[in-house]
Amino acid sequence: MSYNENPFASSHSLDTNPFEDPSSIQQADHAAKLEQIKQRELDLERRERELAQKTDHVRRHGRNNWPPFFPLIFHSISEEIPQASQPLITRLYQLWLVLAATLVVNMVACIFILISGSSNGGSDLGSSIGYIVLIMPLSFLLWYRPIYNGYMKEQALYYYLYFFFGGFHLLFSLYMIIGIPSTGSAGLIQTIQAFSKPSLPSAIIGTVATVGWVVQGVGLAYYYRQIWAHHKAAGHSVEKAKTELASHGAKAYFTRG
Repeated sequence: MSYNENPFASSHSLDTNPFEDPSSIQQADHAAKLEQIKQRELDLERRERELAQKTDHVRRHGRNNWPPFFPLIFHSISEEIPQASQPLITRLYQLWLVLAATLVVNMVACIFILISGSSNGGSDLGSSIGYIVLIMPLSFLLWYRPIYNGYMKEQALYYYLYFFFGGFHLLFSLYMIIGIPSTGSAGLIQTIQAFSKPSLPSAIIGTVATVGWVVQGVGLAYYYRQIWAHHKAAGHSVEKAKTELASHGAKAYFTRG
């Protein structure tokens, strides 16, 4: 016995009800344990389902997870991009999503421009559909994916690909903001004309499209400058890009790692 123990202390809590049936306490404890076991089984089943889904996905597509409806490439900012650069790449990806949504809204606006009786409505609609087919995938492959790989691998050639095609996209964004008739853009000029007719559906949707072009254009211009500063600070150069291309070959720029 320890000398610090009180020999007169009771081993029973004063809060215990002396008239409570011990069997009811045991039943309550048993029910609680059964509930815990049931919860653990549910968690285990959920994890097994998730693992089975991932295994099936890997079996059919490898690690590819993008686009979700037909995976062709692996895209995971949290896994592949250094933590310090993840916010920037996330913003660029969000701006690309804004671009994709704006292309769709722009096409809908052109449909209403055609319905409103515009003489250039057919050309606008045809061009707007062409932009969805071409600009949406090419923008991802030619400026978003290069800068994603650039920050992942920190190789100079990716940065120059981004600066070239990203610069072209900034000019394209300015062109779409203006909204010249028959060009497939429901930008400023087309929207102002729709308000003056008036043709409210095409005017309202054209306004949304114009805002979309401005948001993604201004956002990309802001990050373009930020990426340029990073590129200069990292010491990338054209000679370095040529050396990388000679060492790794063009095929390396379409692969991970």
